[in-house]
Amino acid sequence: MGNTDCVYPTSNVEYAHRVAIPPPQPFVKSLKYNLKETFFPDDPLRQFKNQPPSRKLILGLQYFLPILEWAPRYNLEFLKADLIAGITIASLAIPQGISYAKLANLPPILGLYSSFVPPLVYAMMGSSRDLAVGTVAVASLLTASMLGNEVNANENPKLYLHLAFTATFFAGVFQASLGLLRLGFIVDFLSHATIVVEMGKCGSWVLLSVLPSHHQIFHQETTKVLLDISNGTLTSVVLGSLLVYLTHAERHGVQVIGHLKKGLNPPSFGDLVFVSPHLTTAIKTGIITGVIALAEGIAVGRSFAMFKNYHIDGNKEMIAIGTMNIVGPFSRSAVNFNAGCKTAVSNIVMALAVMMTLLFLTPLFHYTPLVVLSSIIISAMLGLIDYEAAIHLWNVDKFDFIVCISAYVGVVFGSVEMGLVLAVAISLLRVLLFVARPRTFILGNIPNSIIYRNVEQYPNASTVPGVLILEIDAPIYFANSSYLRERISRWIDEEEDRIKSSAETSLQYVILDMSAVGNIDTSGISMFEEVKKITDRRGLKLVLANPGSEVMKKLNKSKFIENIGQEWIFLTVGEAVAACNFMLHTCKPNSMKDDQSEAYNNV
Repeated sequence: MGNTDCVYPTSNVEYAHRVAIPPPQPFVKSLKYNLKETFFPDDPLRQFKNQPPSRKLILGLQYFLPILEWAPRYNLEFLKADLIAGITIASLAIPQGISYAKLANLPPILGLYSSFVPPLVYAMMGSSRDLAVGTVAVASLLTASMLGNEVNANENPKLYLHLAFTATFFAGVFQASLGLLRLGFIVDFLSHATIVVEMGKCGSWVLLSVLPSHHQIFHQETTKVLLDISNGTLTSVVLGSLLVYLTHAERHGVQVIGHLKKGLNPPSFGDLVFVSPHLTTAIKTGIITGVIALAEGIAVGRSFAMFKNYHIDGNKEMIAIGTMNIVGPFSRSAVNFNAGCKTAVSNIVMALAVMMTLLFLTPLFHYTPLVVLSSIIISAMLGLIDYEAAIHLWNVDKFDFIVCISAYVGVVFGSVEMGLVLAVAISLLRVLLFVARPRTFILGNIPNSIIYRNVEQYPNASTVPGVLILEIDAPIYFANSSYLRERISRWIDEEEDRIKSSAETSLQYVILDMSAVGNIDTSGISMFEEVKKITDRRGLKLVLANPGSEVMKKLNKSKFIENIGQEWIFLTVGEAVAACNFMLHTCKPNSMKDDQSEAYNNV
């Protein structure tokens, strides 16, 4: 096996479609571009260009307080829709807030506090029109689980409460910092499968923890009747409270909420704990709950924004959500959306309704049975166990399904935070596998065309005799360069074995399609140099097709282009194949010397 020796006539040979080497770029300019694309992909400063100072000030205020941007366009039609939506979500927020506070082992009144100030903050700073904020079931459960390992809420309720305040504060600081520092891409490391499994795990944990703790309550005839007649969250609270009040069921073993003090949120900054040994636990709890709440909130906000064809800014959302956690803590967004909300004023209406409840209506919850709160929690948790999403993962991506199930099973033998770490670790492992073991394919020619595609995807694509065409489907870095060298060598071995068994034309050329190779590092360049030596020893010619600008720049600086010869680098696979075919059909085999030949670029 070997190449051929021939001398091309220099006339009538056109060297068209050469792969250009991009002009050199200063390192500082390249670094600036990369930093901009990492931290400012949305180009937030574009709107400030060519604007007078007064206008820049207004735009700056509107950027941090979006309410200043949409409030001047607000009208009565929007107000009518937002009033209905706000009252609707308030009817859900009030009983859910009380329930989720109990879920976190916190006083029930805190659930109402969290549905008053935070929505007001979000209405001013948030960019979503549909997101309804307040207590989150998952965050409540994570708080109870992580803080409960440090402090027993029943034995030391005051310290537990202060740690909860501190964890919420650090969650807000962490969330707002991500937005201010433009680090929102960190949340992207939580894959869809991770979010699905976290929701499901939390739902299972709640069901397993709520049901046993209230098994005596559920066996009572009064609560059985209550559960049978409730048709909604607020209805169950009203009917349950009325039934207990009329029958004096609290005297017969039915546990009730008891006294809820009137009044608005008292300041809690004096209750924060910044001393050891509990500070580490509070920070860890805040960061984990903050990340989960961000991922869920931004995902929900983006989903509804897609339906209404508007854009939300992820970094603005982080700042808004973080700020409302700092000053005071998302599960009602679907209700808000379906209730027909138009703007974030629905959050203001909800907050005002909660304020009226705090000022005047808290005594009405005295007789609310705890079993109703349990039923509200169970109802919400059943919605978190999204088995349809797991089935969808199985049908679309088996690896995502494995991530989901593995983390779900892991929580049975550990804790909620351990399950989260496991889910993230498996997701990162998948990313590493994609980087370390990129796919490579054999390409063939689609009949009656100059198009070359994966022969596994297109069985009718035919290989080119004497030419092996390989596609590398990822950037080439130190993590995968050794693997790619071995894999390319194995492709060559397998092709030569196939040719021997079929008595076809001997292999002469190896074309590497680099369309998907977006970048390369020095280890990748060394890999190409080694592959070049391997093909030379086998009497084969290495040919490159369609390397990108960044790759060409580095190949040029490393002198690899001089090594392989720029005439053997083509703009398309079709031109590379045409040049190889020209050599195969016009030159005598087994006698070519590289220094006596020139490559032909097909026009």
